[in-house]
Amino acid sequence: MTAPTVTAGPATVTDRVSARAFVDSYLRPAADEFDRTECVSPEFLAKASSSGLWASLVPAEFGGLGLDMMTLGAVHEEVGQGCSSVRNLLTVHNMVCWAIGRWGSPEQQQRWLPPMAAGSVLGAFCVTEPGGGAALARVESTARRQGDDWVIDGQKKWITGGVGAGLLLVFARADRNVLPFLVPAGTPGVQVTPITGMLGGRASMIAEIGLDSVTVPAEALLGPERFAPGAVMTHTLDVGRYTVAAGSVGILQGCLDACVEHANRELPGGHTLGEYQLIRAKITEMVTSLRAARLLREAAGRSKDAGSPETIIDTWIAKLFAARAAAAAASEAVQLLGGEGCGSGSAVACYYRDAKIMEIIEGSSEISQLTIASHALHVQESSR
Repeated sequence: MTAPTVTAGPATVTDRVSARAFVDSYLRPAADEFDRTECVSPEFLAKASSSGLWASLVPAEFGGLGLDMMTLGAVHEEVGQGCSSVRNLLTVHNMVCWAIGRWGSPEQQQRWLPPMAAGSVLGAFCVTEPGGGAALARVESTARRQGDDWVIDGQKKWITGGVGAGLLLVFARADRNVLPFLVPAGTPGVQVTPITGMLGGRASMIAEIGLDSVTVPAEALLGPERFAPGAVMTHTLDVGRYTVAAGSVGILQGCLDACVEHANRELPGGHTLGEYQLIRAKITEMVTSLRAARLLREAAGRSKDAGSPETIIDTWIAKLFAARAAAAAASEAVQLLGGEGCGSGSAVACYYRDAKIMEIIEGSSEISQLTIASHALHVQESSR
């Protein structure tokens, strides 16, 4: 009798090398299908669970990997190069895990972190509303006390991972403060409406989340009720912004690799595109931008791991530069590859669409500019 063939599952993703192996084996072959169907398959989600990708920021005591930020950034570069939609899903899940790990009570951590590390419960970050972006002042959803419970009403939109999420980190206004609540997606009054047809990140499982008299117990509040307004939102968004910067670096790397491969192909007559100075100039810009973007992302990661007070502004800078550079590189990659770069299934065409999204999410490039300039002006004034 012939022994049955045993297929090994994916190795645990703990660094750049293992992330690249996972992406090459399981993500790249499926990325075009995800983009076309606007959905990440259950089979891939299971493989991601087996690899520990959902467990990156969950402490080891709760079944997670407890990766440092530098390592997380390297992993998200590789995933971002393979598929921005999957990286988007990992980003919001990691944001929720990180927030619970930092501010959650022992009971909240014990309830939510083990299943989130295993990938049996996925998280979604619910702050953006139809009337504005992810800004504290624009939160109009409300939370009011009703005995020992909280009752939440409102509408959230453009929620990455909203379709299929098991736990929603919802921000709602209670008097003058905006509070974060851990809301199971199956709670009565939660309505999930898929949003399709997005320009980029098409498989990010985006949804509109309706909250109609959603009642949760007092224990659903994440952190102290009298916490500094917006502290949870600000620092959790910072983690997401960091992974977007890393994903943008991944897009840059993918564009460069595609252009180098195309430029090295032999043309009729024995020549290559890479012999032309104009093509070399384009590739030079990509190489330089990639090096700079990766260095800025790494600087932000070191800042986070060291607990530097500059960590938030370091991440704003890394995200602004990397997202802009990714959009520029993707545009040049489509131009260089010509028709091949415009066709169905083209990786650079997907990079082109996804890179534009990177300039918008987790703080647009314009908001980044305002924030960085305000910081510089404040620092100069304070140093006088």
